[in-house]
Amino acid sequence: MSTYKAKVFVTLKPSILDPQGRTVERALSHLEHGNVSGVRVGKYIELTLHGRREDVEAQLRDITENVLSNPVMEDAHWELEGA
Repeated sequence: MSTYKAKVFVTLKPSILDPQGRTVERALSHLEHGNVSGVRVGKYIELTLHGRREDVEAQLRDITENVLSNPVMEDAHWELEGA
């Protein structure tokens, strides 16, 4: 049984407004970082999974699409590497 480290990245879809990103952008501007724009805030999740790679990939796909993200509003992708 192998062990894998997964990194999951979840961001709002481009068509969805990001009020948290906008707040960060305004704060950066007030802190004299006015050249920063297009700030989007998302989620980063790490998981450790055990099993055969094919099974772990299927499980991670299911977890990412059905638990960690809302496919209507968010885009998600993951990376998997041996631990």
